[in-house]
Amino acid sequence: MNNNPYDPTNATGSGQWMQAEQGFVTKVFNWMFLGLMATAVVSFIFATNEFLMMSLLRNGWLMIALGIGLLVMVFNLSANAHKMSPGAAATNFFIYAALNGAFLSSIFLIYTASSIFMVFCVTAATFGAMALYGATTKRDLSGIGSMAFMALLGLIIAHVVNIFMHSEGLNSLINYAGVLIFVALTAYDVQKIKRIGQQGNYHPNHAIIGALTLYLDFINLFLYLLRIMGGRRD
Repeated sequence: MNNNPYDPTNATGSGQWMQAEQGFVTKVFNWMFLGLMATAVVSFIFATNEFLMMSLLRNGWLMIALGIGLLVMVFNLSANAHKMSPGAAATNFFIYAALNGAFLSSIFLIYTASSIFMVFCVTAATFGAMALYGATTKRDLSGIGSMAFMALLGLIIAHVVNIFMHSEGLNSLINYAGVLIFVALTAYDVQKIKRIGQQGNYHPNHAIIGALTLYLDFINLFLYLLRIMGGRRD
């Protein structure tokens, strides 16, 4: 007799298995939503406060240091979250989300507020559709995830190359490729998170790691769509 309560083949434990999966996925999305809210609030505060915005933008080294710090925080949280207490992992996640809001506040100087809101809505709809697909499809998306990750490495290289080339054509290609890559990664990451929830014995901080992954998918998808669809200020 199968006595594993988290095995979906165990009829008596199937309810517990479904509850564990849904509870974990819900927790991940709740953390992601709170992270996005922190980013949006801080970004809006900086965008509407001339002193804060000018203090950030007039110091180029501060922007570079902030950008490097954000990268370090992402890698550190991704690699060491399982070693942290739940409180420390959550604190690191929110500090990263808040600092990212300050870093991204400059988009309000480049694009109109109405186009930023419009692109945010498009991003939310696209992200939601791909998340739903990843959560419901019976197709194994591991192959798509691997290809998307390899394409992401190529995208990073293309970004570096275009710093020196300043090619508008390559820039457009990068933006459209970025949308496709993060659309694919969203579906793959949601399916991966769902499977972690099915195991039932995940690490307490796996929800934070999953939220960070989906947060990055959403932010990057938003930024690439903004470069394509955003209305620039005169």
